[in-house]
Amino acid sequence: MRALRILSLAILLTEVLTFAQEPTAAAPAADAKQAQARVYVYRYKQFVGGALEPSVYCDEVQLARMDNGRYFEVRIDPGKHTFHSNDPQAGVALDLKAGQAYFIRVEIATGLMKGHGRLTLMSPEQGSYELKSSKLKPLDPSKVVDKARVSVEEAHPETPGAESKTPATVVPPPAMQFRNTRLMAKRSAVRAEPRVRRAKPEIRFLSRRLRVVRERKRKLRNRGIRPRSSTRCKN
Repeated sequence: MRALRILSLAILLTEVLTFAQEPTAAAPAADAKQAQARVYVYRYKQFVGGALEPSVYCDEVQLARMDNGRYFEVRIDPGKHTFHSNDPQAGVALDLKAGQAYFIRVEIATGLMKGHGRLTLMSPEQGSYELKSSKLKPLDPSKVVDKARVSVEEAHPETPGAESKTPATVVPPPAMQFRNTRLMAKRSAVRAEPRVRRAKPEIRFLSRRLRVVRERKRKLRNRGIRPRSSTRCKN
């Protein structure tokens, strides 16, 4: 009976140790990804040179064959690295930093016999914006050569400085508020002034017509004619 208890305790202890070691084993993998730099390589979807598939190299090691309207992500250790396509004269030399993202665009340059690929380093703001285009799709896995570093999953790069900030409410000083109030009152008076000017001719017309009516009543009284109370004037 005692031996059975010891065996059960040993099995329980083994399970606890196994469970405690699982997060420890996953932590180095996550730290390794964060310690690497992310390089996004993409190519516009264009009709000219659409059938060409220029290769992309990193430190003279082929990463993938770049298809039209595709992109891929490659994770590389920090340090100095060089990237180029099948035109070695047009390349990009980078000093990669851990955790940072870089964007390289593949362009098709015309040649004597056929076009060739040329790499251009883009700014993080422009590269992240162009990579979000609906016309760009992840690269086909069959085009990948270095499968250990190249990822063809859907990319979600963060735009630098895109954090939402609540705009601060600017309260003008009391003097500025008083000045704005006076300005609004002055504008309201100017807008109402044309209405008063348009009303003056009507008042003049009514007063002139009232004088004509009174004059006609006076003349009728002088002739001995009693005017009616609803006398109307004809123009």
